[in-house]
Amino acid sequence: MNLTSLRQAILLSFLLTTVNSFAQSTVNNPQTEYLKNPIGLDNASPRLTWQMQDQRQGAKQTAYRILVDTDSLALIRSEGRTWNTAWVKSPAQLAIFSGQQLKPFTKYYWKVDIANDQGKKTTNTPISSFEMGMMEIENWQGSWISDTENIKLKPSPYFRYTFNSKKKVKSARAYIAVGGLYELSINGKKIGNHRMDPMYTRFDRRNLYVTYDVTQEITSGKNAIGVLLGNGWYNHQSTAVWYFDRAPWRNRPAFCLDVRITYEDGSIETIKSGKDWKTELSPVIFNSIYTAEHYDARLEKKGWNTVDFDDTKWKDVIYRSAPSNNIVAQTLHPIRNVEEIKAKNVRKFNDTTYLFDLGRNISGVSKITVDGPEGTTLRLKHGERLYPNGHVDISNIDAHYRPTDNTDPFQTDIIALSGKGNQSFMPHFNYKGFQYVEVTSSKPVNLSVNSLVGYFMHSDVPVIGSINASEPIINKIYYATNNSYLSNLFGYPTDCPQREKNGWTGDAQIAIETGLYGFDGITIYEKWLADHRDEQQPNGVLPSIIPTDGWGYEWGNGPDWTSTIAIIPWNVYLFYGDTKILKDNYENIKKYVNHIDEAYPSGLTTWGLGDWIPVKSKSPVELTSTCYYYADAVILAKTAKILGKTADYEKYTALAEKIKTAFNAKYLNKQTGIYATGIQTEMSVPLYWGIVPSESKALVAKNLAKRVEADGFHLDVGLLGTKAILNALTENGYSNVAYKVAAQKTYPSWGWWMENGATTLYENWPIDAKSDISMNHIMFGEIGAWLYKGIGGIKPSEKQPGFKHVQINPQVVAGLNFFEASHTGPYGKIVANWKRDGEKIQFEIIIPANSSATFQVPGKGSTMVNGKITNDQQIELSSGKHIIIWE
Repeated sequence: MNLTSLRQAILLSFLLTTVNSFAQSTVNNPQTEYLKNPIGLDNASPRLTWQMQDQRQGAKQTAYRILVDTDSLALIRSEGRTWNTAWVKSPAQLAIFSGQQLKPFTKYYWKVDIANDQGKKTTNTPISSFEMGMMEIENWQGSWISDTENIKLKPSPYFRYTFNSKKKVKSARAYIAVGGLYELSINGKKIGNHRMDPMYTRFDRRNLYVTYDVTQEITSGKNAIGVLLGNGWYNHQSTAVWYFDRAPWRNRPAFCLDVRITYEDGSIETIKSGKDWKTELSPVIFNSIYTAEHYDARLEKKGWNTVDFDDTKWKDVIYRSAPSNNIVAQTLHPIRNVEEIKAKNVRKFNDTTYLFDLGRNISGVSKITVDGPEGTTLRLKHGERLYPNGHVDISNIDAHYRPTDNTDPFQTDIIALSGKGNQSFMPHFNYKGFQYVEVTSSKPVNLSVNSLVGYFMHSDVPVIGSINASEPIINKIYYATNNSYLSNLFGYPTDCPQREKNGWTGDAQIAIETGLYGFDGITIYEKWLADHRDEQQPNGVLPSIIPTDGWGYEWGNGPDWTSTIAIIPWNVYLFYGDTKILKDNYENIKKYVNHIDEAYPSGLTTWGLGDWIPVKSKSPVELTSTCYYYADAVILAKTAKILGKTADYEKYTALAEKIKTAFNAKYLNKQTGIYATGIQTEMSVPLYWGIVPSESKALVAKNLAKRVEADGFHLDVGLLGTKAILNALTENGYSNVAYKVAAQKTYPSWGWWMENGATTLYENWPIDAKSDISMNHIMFGEIGAWLYKGIGGIKPSEKQPGFKHVQINPQVVAGLNFFEASHTGPYGKIVANWKRDGEKIQFEIIIPANSSATFQVPGKGSTMVNGKITNDQQIELSSGKHIIIWE
């Protein structure tokens, strides 16, 4: 270490010490059920979480006190009549409510005070709130209503109702449950900014309701409520290979609504759906979540959802039975129009044909603003690629569509203009996957680049991760991976936003860590695992797509796909340190593993799809599926131990060992260290899932690295292999080999897609493939997670999950000059950055307050930690900022 470096290190150490002496502990980011100030909760024991904000090195929480009350002023007085935990000596930053029984429709305020390691207690901590919803189905007062039309009728129905509010309103809430989709309005104003509510479920087994604060929308005197219903997955009128048009729950859309008004005098009035409502057909003359939406502006009923509208000619509604008897709160981050994307350019073919290019592939909708003669018909065809002549080509994404006629073209909105000047159209109940929009009109119209915009739609999960590398291709891959992940998050994880929109389990288990590193997605996954529980058969079998109408129980649902039932709860637990998802799904995991054990008593299973869409080499299904079966048994055993189920822990530990023994006896040549024929998937999948005997790991990893080198540092894997290949190399000492594969720019590779203009991940390695060539798929998306845990080295600890303790093992690879990674976990923001400085590598590591980390030195050499030299290869870090210099 030279003198200049030593002086810098001493100065840094002094600055850190100075900061430590002045920093104060505060409470940050209080949440209930992982949401900020939510309303409409059903969980009678909601989870409360918070973070400790403290810049000092080694800052810890030593105790907490939670106060809950219906009066926010009581909390200021340090009172908590609903729940007062008193001071609890604990570092925990998650507590499960266990105070007085919570009441429906009641708002509760809460705050948490903490004590730090210096014995100082916080003051002026933020007051948060949560509000209970229906809680029990018996608390609904409204009736399920619909119009009198049958499921084949295409136009969407309007519903309206007027009422008088004669007192001063203190608060008002709207609770709405729907079979199908809806838009709710009061006095002509759309309520909320959600899209595609409620989220898709198995409608005949579980329905979700949504709660809105409508206090400001209720006026003194007469008010009008309007509801527009859409089909969604409930009344699927388009025909495709999955037979959603034959779903057992299919019916004309229906809804149930309670608007609960609390007046200043304490009285309560509930305005509810019933026979006194009126209905009429709307200008939305067709809507399909799968294909598109058709709209006839000539049929608009101006002011239909306002008080002065004349509805004397409207029809009566009918009562309908609820789709299910299980109506529960939708407690998750909703779908929104998250980003508006202006068209990058427009090409005019002629006066009736234009092509808009957004410049990137998205999931969502387009919005067009246009003026034209009455009756002019516009067709907006959305696609991901173009023919050589410049027109939109959808031949890559309509392969599974089975139209019965030409009235429902794929991804093509159809609009009839009213002729009353400029008007805008954006679909209400549909989304698509596209980059290009080709607009054709029956009569000439004048369009400019500003006439059309796109909206990137997806579940609006908060961004909690970031990656930045000195190599541009890595940044492009990360950007594309996130675009594909979000494009396939619509209240459940999907495979693609155009051709299918199905909840393919295999795609989701591959991308789970990518999602959790980058986004706060626990609410989405908890909802989707409830979908799993709805779909699981008594014998433990799950379908390959979830939710489903019944398709997928006989194809594609082996352990390589439907291990989502184990893999996703386990990863959510690791990332959040919350056992609820393990408890909720424990019996389901057990039932699933038991089924495989009964069906395949040898310990080897041939049930599964295998390494889907490989580059060229195909691995045995038995090899990959047995590895997943082993992973399920291991997860089940670990979960049993966490939940205190000792007998199950012993049973499934023994089962895992039986699977491991049978697998290695058949597939591993211990002398050569080769699995099967030695191709990339056959070598990397056993390494990644930990089924390789400890004494063979080094040789197997060495052979994998040799195989990758022999393949020119290019991929030769399918879906299952992409989950394993980079991790298996990195975790076994071959990070430089892994990076060469990840940063590869020629075919086949992620970089090859980027070099050819991709802004999302594709479904197939060859860009000119004849089939399986959606250009927005997440199934090859594990590379996003690998950048965090591989190059960045950020990993949760099984012993202290939720990043209470962080494993940091960065990989300084040839080809990168710097790498920056951050992830905000339950305790706060974790940063693991490194950069080259001549012969030295400087690491900046930030560990949030009340957590700790183990830093793995990349190799032998001189190491200085915050100005102090150490010879340790593993360095224990407290919370705070640390500068580590290694050479």
